[in-house]
Amino acid sequence: MLDMYDFNNDVWLCHSFRGNCYNYTAFTPATNVLTEVRVFLEANPSEIITVIIEDYVRSPNGLTRAFNASGLMRFWFPVSRMPRNGQDWPTVDDMVQNNQRLVVFTSRASKESSERIAYQWRYMVENQYGDSGMRAGSCPNRSESPAMNTTTRSLVLMNYFPSTPSLTQSCRHNSAPLISMMNTCYEVAGRRWPNFIAVDYYRRSDGGGAPQAVDTANGQLVCGCANIASCRENMTFGACEVAGDIAPSGEFNNQTSLGQFDSRPIRFQWLIGVFLMAGMSL
Repeated sequence: MLDMYDFNNDVWLCHSFRGNCYNYTAFTPATNVLTEVRVFLEANPSEIITVIIEDYVRSPNGLTRAFNASGLMRFWFPVSRMPRNGQDWPTVDDMVQNNQRLVVFTSRASKESSERIAYQWRYMVENQYGDSGMRAGSCPNRSESPAMNTTTRSLVLMNYFPSTPSLTQSCRHNSAPLISMMNTCYEVAGRRWPNFIAVDYYRRSDGGGAPQAVDTANGQLVCGCANIASCRENMTFGACEVAGDIAPSGEFNNQTSLGQFDSRPIRFQWLIGVFLMAGMSL
């Protein structure tokens, strides 16, 4: 999840306000981070990365230039293959075999026609971010998003982080309350698990943490079990090895976040910064 702005005659990453980037809010040229993405994709030929852009770039074809300069276009998943009306996505194997391993969304609708970058809200729903999105038992959509139970949007993005980042509170936020919110949003989103989970300080938790939330979502999406470790090739959906794996759980085990993360099969480790992505289809 990257905020991109026009700045210094280029496209920059910037966390700013009023639609403008300033010297004191600018972070780095977008090409620097996008080049890191390219290096990762080159080194990991079976991995897929999704970039969701909060888009304040007004310069014509500004995003296209940034992605071209970073050498990422050869990995591009074309908007022509994006599923409409809630249809299924291609499998991971299909995307890997075609080397279409970079999925990019923009928050500006016009960019889908002008730059062939998918308009985010045409393909996904997203809950409210910040403090108002962390109220137990509630999972409202953010104002730009269709309602959470809109099944003509095939992807679900779940935010769970406060309006003001808090290192001291992140352990608590990224533990049992995170799993509880995921279960709440599952019901509100028409009994759909999140494909993307956004948190602050993903390495911090009192237990399994955000990586365990991703394990849980991947398990439910891939094989109908409460942990991806229960999924096996050619198994019957929902035929979990452990009976307790079938139902969603609000409890965390005692494994550390990094231990749990490192134990997952590599094909499910879709992680960029604080943005944790649960699996699409396999």
